[in-house]
Amino acid sequence: MIPGVTSRKRFSDLSEQEILALAIASEEDDARIYRQYAESLRADFPDSASVFDDMAKEEDGHRQSLIDLHKARFGDVIPLIRREHVSGYYARRPVWLVENLGLDRIREEAEAMERDAERFYRKAAERTQDADTRKLLGDLAAAEAGHSTKADQLEQKHLSGEKRGAEDRDAHRRFVLTWVQPGLAGLMDGSVSTLAPIFAVAFATQDTHTTFLVGLAASIGAGISMGFTEAASDDGELSGRGSPTKRGFASGIMTTVGGLGHALPYLITDFWTATITAIIVVFIELWAIVWIQHRFMDTPFLRATFQVVLGGALVFAAGVLIGGG
Repeated sequence: MIPGVTSRKRFSDLSEQEILALAIASEEDDARIYRQYAESLRADFPDSASVFDDMAKEEDGHRQSLIDLHKARFGDVIPLIRREHVSGYYARRPVWLVENLGLDRIREEAEAMERDAERFYRKAAERTQDADTRKLLGDLAAAEAGHSTKADQLEQKHLSGEKRGAEDRDAHRRFVLTWVQPGLAGLMDGSVSTLAPIFAVAFATQDTHTTFLVGLAASIGAGISMGFTEAASDDGELSGRGSPTKRGFASGIMTTVGGLGHALPYLITDFWTATITAIIVVFIELWAIVWIQHRFMDTPFLRATFQVVLGGALVFAAGVLIGGG
């Protein structure tokens, strides 16, 4: 038997008491999730936090209605059954994963939670024979379906158009400062700074294996250096640039990726095939940097092109001249 798979109960095998118990546990979990979202947003987005506080209270009301019905039909002892005990039952993504993905992602996850709950209540209502139970489950399905309207009402209560716009702008700014800016700096450093050593070795030795090893070492070394430098440069408290760990990972990973882009072609054994492929990759990398600068950093396209493409071309030419000499 495979633990956690065949040991789970099928939804079709649940009794009406177990369906109620599962609904109660699910409402408890969802209320906790909404409260965690609220706490994670409270410092930076207090108005959105208030929306999730109210959504948690709504789930508390659903839970209490379910508990009252369970007491009336089955007594005070509620069976211990949770989502993970039922085969095929919808699962929630870990809160720590979602809350680190930004305000818009949290809002999308909340909408998905309501859709999942609606489907569950509709299926559960179909499985029950008791009139009161069927009515409550149907009402809860309708309530979950109407939560998009309720969420809109809560947003209107807590988030005026001006407040919502201000939060969205702040969320975008934090995304840029925490992920895009350090990632872009890393991509530029990895792509441009490794051009000279990689192509110098390539033209000096015309040995693809040696060139690949040098490129691999240069890329990984630069990524580690950039990652630690970014993480240590600013704790984000005063600058508002966000978690130094996130910025360090963004910078380090993108630095490594930038260097590996034109090092990997040297896994090809033929020197000129590898070199031409690497040059094409460099061209793509530099234009990708231009696009990111223009898209997220609001850098004028011509200025970004001049800075990145011309700079990269000069570094590339230096590597070829040094290696060819």
